[in-house]
Amino acid sequence: MGSQHGRTEDDGVGVLVVEDESVAAKAHAQYVSRLDGFHVAGIARNATQALAALSGQIYGMDPSRIALVLLDMNLPDGHGLQLLRAIRGKHIPVDVVAVTAARDLQVVQEALSLGVVQYIIKPFTFPVFKSKLEAYLAYRATLVAEDSGAEMTQHEVDAALAAIGAAPAVAAPKGVPEAVQEQITAVLSDGSALSAAEVGERIGVSRVTARRYLEALTDAGGLDRRPRYGSAGRPVLEYRLLD
Repeated sequence: MGSQHGRTEDDGVGVLVVEDESVAAKAHAQYVSRLDGFHVAGIARNATQALAALSGQIYGMDPSRIALVLLDMNLPDGHGLQLLRAIRGKHIPVDVVAVTAARDLQVVQEALSLGVVQYIIKPFTFPVFKSKLEAYLAYRATLVAEDSGAEMTQHEVDAALAAIGAAPAVAAPKGVPEAVQEQITAVLSDGSALSAAEVGERIGVSRVTARRYLEALTDAGGLDRRPRYGSAGRPVLEYRLLD
């Protein structure tokens, strides 16, 4: 069970990442950290740890600081839907975003019926993740009232519901397999800027192929492209994940 110390409510929405795969958990936490209005409250590697964190049973972690759960559906000690039912059964006041490879219609329908506010299918790029969480933040903002007894108008309710789907769609990179998108995102997830040759070496493709993938991701709004100076000859183009 991982937790983040030294953060306050002023850092925005506290997020509990529930993910058993260490690489994915770290990547999702890094994604959260890059977004304004959010901070990582902790990382749970299974359903038991997640429920303990949300129930105030983890030393040094205040469950009242957790407002959003990023929930993987395939956990080592149970399905994510079971955890979601337990959260609702205990009336724990958190929102849930499903972040999962599970695409079964029944799973999606039950997750939605249990109140997930977003459903993000793996693998995904940072711009997709960013658009979903920013839509959630807009939804959350519309529900903030001057006082707890305030009543909402029809317009305000409609605006809150519309905000969930209000983020602009991110263009799908043409000709880039989803698995390759995930590989490139993972390679660049530490904030580094790499050339096509460097990316190609890390993901096991030629420089020409890597550049084609990188250019497609850049055109789709997922990467930033800049020249790298300082070496002899023409400057080399380098790519980094777009903030």
